Amino acid sequence: MAIDDACKMKFLELKAKRNYRFIVFKIHDQQVVVEELGGPGKSYKDFTAALPADECRYAVFNFDFTTNENCQKSKIFFIAWAPDALRVRSKMVCASSKDRFKRESDGIQLELQATDPSEMSFDIIKARSC
Repeated sequence: MAIDDACKMKFLELKAKRNYRFIVFKIHDQQVVVEELGGPGKSYKDFTAALPADECRYAVFNFDFTTNENCQKSKIFFIAWAPDALRVRSKMVCASSKDRFKRESDGIQLELQATDPSEMSFDIIKARSC
């Protein structure tokens, strides 16, 4: 499975410049490509709405938060989205290319695998970041 160069460039922009809140990637013609870019003003709700109910996606989300010591921080989450409704073959393709995609995206701090929206709720993201 190839990773399109645009995926790497957009991830670097999110990591270094924080000019995206999230990026959604999809597998198209045996290649991982950028599907959607969420600007810095987008919310977590906008992000979850960008994930289809019946297709696999990879995504990165830049989560900004304030620590108990009142410090502003952010963490980059990698989310492997593989809904339960997916065919087994699609799940296998998604799972087999996930590790390569993560290796190409240096700077991911936390990872979630979700098959249902409840597995990646805002509360879970918040709890995992602290």
